[in-house]
Amino acid sequence: QVQLVESGGGLVQAEDSLRLSCAGSERTFSWYAMGWFRQAPGKERDFVAAISWNGSSTYYADSVKGRFSISRDNVKNLVYLQMNSLKPEDTAVYYCAADSLKLRPPDKTPLRVSGYGFWGQGTQVTVSS
Repeated sequence: QVQLVESGGGLVQAEDSLRLSCAGSERTFSWYAMGWFRQAPGKERDFVAAISWNGSSTYYADSVKGRFSISRDNVKNLVYLQMNSLKPEDTAVYYCAADSLKLRPPDKTPLRVSGYGFWGQGTQVTVSS
C-alpha cells in the first residue's frame, strides 16, 4: 500500500513559479510510475504530467508543456512538479498518484486517472491574475 503526501501548494501571482513535492511511504516506491493530476471546482480530475518508474520517460498535458516539469528522486522517495509561468487557469487542487502496477514499461506509463491506484490528499494551487 503506497501512501502519498503532497506539499508545496499556495497562492501565487501569474507568471510566478511553484514546486510541488510528493513523498511516498512504500519502500518499493521506485517501482511505480507516478503522475500529477489536477481538479478545478466543478470539473473533472485532469492529467497534468507523468514519469515512468525509472525516470526515463516523461509525459505532459498540452496545456502545461514547456511550463511544467516532472522529476523524481527514487533514493528519497520523492516526485516533483516544477511549475513555471503559472496562469490563473492553472488554479486547482493538485494530486499526486502512483501507478496501479509495478514496473510498468516506460512507454506504457498511464496518462489517465484509471491507471493509478494510489492517491494523495491533494494540495491547493491558486494563481491570481
